[in-house]
Amino acid sequence: MKILLVGATGLLGPEICKQLKATGNEVRALIRPTSDPAKRESLSQLGVELIDGDLKDAASLARACAGVQGVISTASSTLSRQAGDSIETVDGRGQLALVDAARQAGVARFVFVSFRDNPRIQFPLTAAKRAVERALRASGMGYTIIQASYFMEVWLTPALGFDAAQGKVRVYGDGSRSISWISYRDVARAAATAVADDAALNIVVELGGPQPLSPREVVRMFEAAGAGEIAIESVPETALEAQMNDATDSLQKSFAGLMLQYAAGDAIDTTASRRLFPFQMTSVRDFITAQLSAARG
Repeated sequence: MKILLVGATGLLGPEICKQLKATGNEVRALIRPTSDPAKRESLSQLGVELIDGDLKDAASLARACAGVQGVISTASSTLSRQAGDSIETVDGRGQLALVDAARQAGVARFVFVSFRDNPRIQFPLTAAKRAVERALRASGMGYTIIQASYFMEVWLTPALGFDAAQGKVRVYGDGSRSISWISYRDVARAAATAVADDAALNIVVELGGPQPLSPREVVRMFEAAGAGEIAIESVPETALEAQMNDATDSLQKSFAGLMLQYAAGDAIDTTASRRLFPFQMTSVRDFITAQLSAARG
């Protein structure tokens, strides 16, 4: 099967490429000429065909979709952005243009990596993701929509103020509500599996890790694993609501919304997803062991 990956240089992309190549697929990646040369070289070394283009360039999307049977899209402006990138241009119009290009090219399967919906908390990224999901369901292509919970490699690391190894973490809300923390590697594996799996055809998958835990429970697990005593800073939900309402930039509004959604909790019933993806997922305990090991050198 020949598969186009959009988002190949992001967090999930390289892992998806490895998974697809390991199962004998041909892989093409839409990649910007301005992307990190080291990432381009790494993809080339894997045997990935590189097509220069951009979600904001409809002609490049048509070229990229020509001759492929499947598309996997993980691209977003949230963690990595270049000039002209925004929630509206990338996560919204860009992804909608990709769905249209894939449909016109006769692509059979489309896997879209999205995130969980909380109807009570809406922000620009939510609006963009839901619009793409609706377009994909109406496209006539076979689809899988993966609504993933919070990536532990992002939300339980110093990048967002969760620095357990240094004894100080930031939680959003009071930290008491459970979240089905998941490894991005497991989301990548699920996406690579779904593109050729008939059991995943035309469904929305709520994907979370093996054990829902509150942020405070995660802190206690870090302490029990040898991190020492950890001080917790809580960001009140009222402050997050004010931040989301006051922000004028759609990305900042969306980050505040994601933090507010985290504060509300995101525990998932994984019964259906475990049947669909029966591989062993990374536990928070596994993640903690790896984090503390890396911190100790």
